[in-house]
Amino acid sequence: MDYQLAIENTPDTVPGGTGVLLLHPSTGETDRIDTEFLSTDTDEMLVISTRTTAREVRQKLEHYEVDEERATILDALSVERGYTRRQSENVKYVSAPDDLEGIVDETRVFLESTEGKRRVSLDSVTEMVYYSDAERAAEAVDAILELLDEHDAVGLFHLAKGVHDDDELEDFRARFDGVVDLSEDGSVVAEF
Repeated sequence: MDYQLAIENTPDTVPGGTGVLLLHPSTGETDRIDTEFLSTDTDEMLVISTRTTAREVRQKLEHYEVDEERATILDALSVERGYTRRQSENVKYVSAPDDLEGIVDETRVFLESTEGKRRVSLDSVTEMVYYSDAERAAEAVDAILELLDEHDAVGLFHLAKGVHDDDELEDFRARFDGVVDLSEDGSVVAEF
């Protein structure tokens, strides 16, 4: 199954199982790329947030007019911060951004319980590294990439450029089928 990508300077479509790394400046405006990725050619979407709460994710989806009825949000921040939370059909929680096993498990549950064209956005791998370490984060990324391949889904993984050293950046780049590099001025360079 092929998926339209809808990201400038990238192929028109990519096959199911494709993982895309979104490299961005620490302060980069990734919401536009993320929401275009999520809302194009999609039946169901999983938004994994290790950087913002489910409430903030909902506000982003609403602002960019993404169909929230097709979205499941996995919030990895609210529990750790002690915010009130109510699990629902469309909002799931794990204990913290370093609960990498929980993140992978919830991704598996989402992919096993949905059908059609599915997209996963993980914002952000940088936070997973910050809360755990690069090796554990890379293992979780690999596990999610395997799930995408197994279930014919596609994923977009956010990584802040200025936070990681060159070796770490290269290690993550090598795991993905495509890399979208967002610059400070909003321009995009991609390698697939």
